[in-house]
Amino acid sequence: MRLHYWVLVWAAIVGGLLIPSGVFAASKAEIDARVTEAIATFYADSPAGKKLAEQAAGILVFPKVIKAGFIAGGEYGEGSLLINGEPVAYYNTVAASVGFQLGAQVKTHIILFMNKAVLQGFTNSRGWEVGVDASVAIATLGVGEHLGTETMQEPIIGFILSTKGLMYDLSLEGSKITKIQKG
Repeated sequence: MRLHYWVLVWAAIVGGLLIPSGVFAASKAEIDARVTEAIATFYADSPAGKKLAEQAAGILVFPKVIKAGFIAGGEYGEGSLLINGEPVAYYNTVAASVGFQLGAQVKTHIILFMNKAVLQGFTNSRGWEVGVDASVAIATLGVGEHLGTETMQEPIIGFILSTKGLMYDLSLEGSKITKIQKG
């Protein structure tokens, strides 16, 4: 009986993550505050990432992406696109996965568009899927907090952070990013 209860709880969580954004929608002010906090943490934790972000044409920040799973999993988060440090549009990210998984986590996604052409391709899309519409090079830090030379030359660079800092060996592949309206 007790195991059955937890299966139902996880199914509700995972199912909830796959429901359209209206259920978990944060206000514009909440998103702006979370994005500001996420960027400040990112800059403090990664001087190399900060330097790269300063060169970016645009920065897409999802400060709170919730991922949960029990056999099937899903993740959802809302964030904003920053150009010259100012929010210009709001987006959500949704992804689903199947396979053995149990648990939940909260993470931050930061995506740097390194030139105006890739930024324009993103902003002109009706829905943008990582790995289909464009590849995102996930940054890893080497010795002395330096980013790899290959990563720094990519047109779109992603960072995934947990509460403990930069996360490695993760992917944004399959994440669907869609523009949302915030009043």
